[in-house]
Amino acid sequence: MSHYINKDILLVGAGPMAVEYAKVLMHLGCSFEVIGRGEESSKKFEEATKKKAHVGGLEKFLSNNKQNFEFAIVSVGVEKLADATFALLETGIKNILVEKPAGLNSEEIQKVAIKAKEKAAKVLIAYNRRFYSSVEKAIDIIKEDGGVTSFNFEFTEWSNKIKNIEKAPGVKENWLLANSTHVIDLAFFLGGKPKEMSAYSGGSLEWHDKAVFSGAGISKRGALFSYQANWTAPGRWVVEVLTNKHRLYFKPMESLQIQDIDSVQVNTVVIEDEIDKKFKPGVYRQVENFLSNQLERFCTIEEQVENVKWYEKIAGI
Repeated sequence: MSHYINKDILLVGAGPMAVEYAKVLMHLGCSFEVIGRGEESSKKFEEATKKKAHVGGLEKFLSNNKQNFEFAIVSVGVEKLADATFALLETGIKNILVEKPAGLNSEEIQKVAIKAKEKAAKVLIAYNRRFYSSVEKAIDIIKEDGGVTSFNFEFTEWSNKIKNIEKAPGVKENWLLANSTHVIDLAFFLGGKPKEMSAYSGGSLEWHDKAVFSGAGISKRGALFSYQANWTAPGRWVVEVLTNKHRLYFKPMESLQIQDIDSVQVNTVVIEDEIDKKFKPGVYRQVENFLSNQLERFCTIEEQVENVKWYEKIAGI
């Protein structure tokens, strides 16, 4: 782990997710600075991690800072992700990991992508489910089986709980992009991005234009896929991946179940998930790969620009 110690890392944000990042960084032996905005969140961060955060926000810190940072992790509210990433790019930081989905909408994400290209910087989206132990195991099985032939997923959100959550303007209105893409991203990561897709949406909620979603298509890898979600009915996040030999169930996504061909029996796959129990699932491997410049599993900001077009189609925008 010693090769992480000399890296200069900036952690932007002092909320619950930033705490999870800090736990990993400290375990890896990293030296890093933390930027909080308000006194209360910064105090809670310090209580949870024993590490002090700079109070006053990113703009204040950057105006007074003389240190050059090689890496930055952005863990702020969805409505602030794009602005924070843009500001870091302006300072010349070349390696940035930003919480999903990297912006409040397609315009913000596009703005970040343009700036990243201008600065020749790497901006990666933190879809931590790509790094779950269950997903690692599934990738091995899929490779052994010769690839994915079809897949389906559900991204139902519990609207009765979400409507009472306080969020900044625009966040709940863009909830599919801001939250549901955890599921959609994982499905397309395993089965391939859409080549063609038909999408349907209907219903409505007081905080979201659409409430029911359904669609199907074919991925660039040739796998057929379908999806559905009904935010007014019971449901959960689910991804199912099919090969010529197996059906793989992520339900919940931290675990993996398997069904063999010519059998109705569904068995639990034994996975080595100690690291996902010690830290927030997926975050340890995600941070480790980011700092090691092992980037093949990440979604880049350029890819996210293209992905958002599909997300908007699913959302009925």
